[in-house]
Amino acid sequence: MKKVLLDTNAYTALRRGDEAVLDVLGRAETVFMSAIVLGELHAGFKGGSKEAINRKELDEFSSRPTVRILHVTQDTAEIFGSIKHHLKTAGTPIPINDVWIAAHATESGAYVVTYDEHFSAVPGLLIWQ
Repeated sequence: MKKVLLDTNAYTALRRGDEAVLDVLGRAETVFMSAIVLGELHAGFKGGSKEAINRKELDEFSSRPTVRILHVTQDTAEIFGSIKHHLKTAGTPIPINDVWIAAHATESGAYVVTYDEHFSAVPGLLIWQ
């Protein structure tokens, strides 16, 4: 896996020293962070007692040379629409933020590093296992 995209729970697992996530990141050439994941992380930081520390650690992680932040573009929105439509038609909805994350992964050709099984409902999505 040359390109990976960290889901929120994978980033959290990484911060807790999860060996499996550390291993996949150590082998990746590019680590993508979706702006949607960043939003979820910042929301979580606001609810915790270590907001400043968590923000600093995220900023340090995000500034690594192999890490790239993905922003929502028109292409991302079109991919989102296709994924959301498919999931609705198939009767397999997933959380809306995860549809955006899946769109970013699809757009970038990255494997989603996640512990959420519902990503498997997204057709063609590359998922870390």
